[in-house]
Amino acid sequence: MILKKIELVNFRNYESLKTRFYKGINIIYGDNAQGKTNLLESIYVLGITKSHRSFIDNNLIKDSSKKAIISGAINNGSLDIDLNIEIENNNKKLKINGTNIKKVSDYISNMNIIIFYPDDLELLKGSPQIRRKYFNLQLSQLYSNYFIVLNDYNKLLRMRNEYLKKMNMNINVDMNYFEILTNYLIEKAIILIKMRYKYIEKINLYCEKIYQDIGNINNFNIKYKPSIDIDIKDDQKSRSILKKYYDNYLKYDIKMSCTNYGPHKDDFEFLLNQNNLKIFGSQGQQRIAILCLKLSEIEIFKKYRQTTPILLLDDVFSELSDNKKNNLLKYISKDIQTIITTTELNNLDKKLIKKSKLFKIENGKLIKVKEVKESE
Repeated sequence: MILKKIELVNFRNYESLKTRFYKGINIIYGDNAQGKTNLLESIYVLGITKSHRSFIDNNLIKDSSKKAIISGAINNGSLDIDLNIEIENNNKKLKINGTNIKKVSDYISNMNIIIFYPDDLELLKGSPQIRRKYFNLQLSQLYSNYFIVLNDYNKLLRMRNEYLKKMNMNINVDMNYFEILTNYLIEKAIILIKMRYKYIEKINLYCEKIYQDIGNINNFNIKYKPSIDIDIKDDQKSRSILKKYYDNYLKYDIKMSCTNYGPHKDDFEFLLNQNNLKIFGSQGQQRIAILCLKLSEIEIFKKYRQTTPILLLDDVFSELSDNKKNNLLKYISKDIQTIITTTELNNLDKKLIKKSKLFKIENGKLIKVKEVKESE
């Protein structure tokens, strides 16, 4: 998969930008606060429809502007696809090849992206909600039906919680309908839990070897920790397990006015020698764990989608030792379009620079550079 070009209007610090990208490695370099990270963010939003940096869409619109537009052209190996997103008043309009797209699930899997950025450590060190959001996005990129099931689950969850709140306030409700909601919720929960288990199994096929190659340490893996453990080989047994939980904790759910168990309460652990890296790992070990997760995801896209995602590296190399940089570069092959940002070209290997397309950025202006002066 290749991003051929992108055009921005009133996105972050960009009033207007048009640029082409190339197969292989593209390097964008320049001082801080010039727009490097904003440019990578725009690419991420174009593919995922959401920012990895902000929960509020209006934050993406340039100051004093009413609307931001991101347009891009990608090639997925067989087709050229034009994508367009307009952001206005916290609403988004999505288009594919000029046609309005109403469902995000019909849009999101067209452009696959893996991004590394400095705040990635929050994925490991932060709350379970951050990890759930991340894995939900990755699964949605890989399987469009996951996004559909997740949306259905969240709608049912909101409806069930509304009933629980009414029960807590001693408002009469239709208990038969409440049971129907709970049973539908259980069906969606089983699908989500099974897909999460299978996805983590796929990740673990690659991540231990990658961690060993980059960090020279064995026995790394990621563990999925559902709030309710089901039997993923037996749906009927799983239904019984989930139903028993919801029945047993109904009084507690009513008291709390919310559903306290299910996929919306699940978590994921990063383990090195069976120790939770969130608690026992050094920052270096944690950073390598995130790199390994994302490099594993590249392999999954290649195997199960027969495509390579677009790889975005936002000032990652400055955080790594020379040895770990070289080990990471082994995984950046020529068939993966990679867009790298850096403040200093000295942070990068000279061989990498030589085979890359270079862009210098100043005040939101991007200039393709044919030759790099030694001073730069």
